[in-house]
Amino acid sequence: MTEYDYDLFTIGAGSGGVRASRFAAQLGARVAVAEDRDLGGTCVNVGCVPKKLLSYAAHYHGDFEDAAGFGWSVPPAEFDWPTLIANKDREIARLNGVYEEILGDAGVTLLRGRATVLDAHTVAIGDQQISARHILVATGGRPTKPDLPGIEHAITSDEAFHLAALPRRVLIYGGGYIAVEFASIFAGLGVEVTLVYRGAQILRGFDSDLGATLAAEMVRNGVAIRLQTQLQGIVRDAAGLTVSLDDGTELTVDSVLAATGRSPNTVGLGLEAAGVGLDQRGAVRVAADYRSNIPSILAIGDVIDRVQLTPVALAEGVYVAELLFGAGRAPINYENIATAVFSHPNVGTVGLSEAQALARGAVRIFRSRFRALRHTLSGRDEQTLMKIVVDAASDRVLGVHMVGPDAGEIIQGFAVALQCGATKAQFDATIGIHPTSAEEFVTMRTPVTP
Repeated sequence: MTEYDYDLFTIGAGSGGVRASRFAAQLGARVAVAEDRDLGGTCVNVGCVPKKLLSYAAHYHGDFEDAAGFGWSVPPAEFDWPTLIANKDREIARLNGVYEEILGDAGVTLLRGRATVLDAHTVAIGDQQISARHILVATGGRPTKPDLPGIEHAITSDEAFHLAALPRRVLIYGGGYIAVEFASIFAGLGVEVTLVYRGAQILRGFDSDLGATLAAEMVRNGVAIRLQTQLQGIVRDAAGLTVSLDDGTELTVDSVLAATGRSPNTVGLGLEAAGVGLDQRGAVRVAADYRSNIPSILAIGDVIDRVQLTPVALAEGVYVAELLFGAGRAPINYENIATAVFSHPNVGTVGLSEAQALARGAVRIFRSRFRALRHTLSGRDEQTLMKIVVDAASDRVLGVHMVGPDAGEIIQGFAVALQCGATKAQFDATIGIHPTSAEEFVTMRTPVTP
């Protein structure tokens, strides 16, 4: 007779939870996963996937305009928001089915319902109590709103994917990933967009050239950006939503999107009552091996508030499965994690920013700004930025950064180079693919003054 009902009980069927559960089952563990919402978590349902689909839709606005320079006569284009949302919903439903099939094929028991932790080896779903040798918390995060008068009138990114109609005027409050991505999406779909951010530059924490360049391009694309400005309150009236700003001005819009941060989903999970340590934001405190202060309870993904990226949660899920039921694997290296912002234009980045590198020692900076070949005929005055940060002593490339079309696709390859410890000399010895924008990364020869 087995001591526990399952070897692993996972709470949350998002990217990290599904990956950990599937790999654990393939290693011979008896696994159950509980989910009270849609499968796939934030990324599949209200994050990466639908956001990228909406971003594709918004890009067509510029594509239709650009086509004329290449000899195409395009009739006046018309956009239908309900069609886009219906098609997006159909794809998300398909992916939910794929996730369910993945779990079933791996032999994982899927339990529909909200699970709570009772103690080190017991969870509850409704009146049912289930025992497990290991409990994995993979409940992700949720968007939060600032505490302001009238903030109940604002939506978050979760609701933005399900708007019944496309608003005519939108104010977006924030300056990070979500804010600039939705500003670009709405502007590309013909919405009048104002982005309000309390900081001096959007994309705080990124290389400063990225935020400055993206802001200039977003303004060129019709987004009004108001920096070092804060929201004071929102009032609903006959004209829509009247938003008060701390500079004394007021704006009237149809929708306000709060994109000021996310919080770990730990409320109501029973973790504190079970003795699991949480930080001041509610994230599960974990050691390097993702164990909480109770060794049988582990956590991965956004709920540990470490690196909030889907591929990171996937890697953490594999690590935990191997740790508990396999031969183990090397710890995850959180340096040189590439990421992209699907703004218009895209941002791609891997490694250290110029400021981060300078804090470690002397650097050489290589930077190029240019107009892509496509726009010599389209007539669009869009600038591409490429930047390389190099350690002056070792010649090792510390950071590669880009603002421009397909930045994420391009930076992914350079992430491999950084992971391998590539030097600037090795970049220089690489023959580029011509004519491409990406070749600029291997042709920059003259450093600029840091």
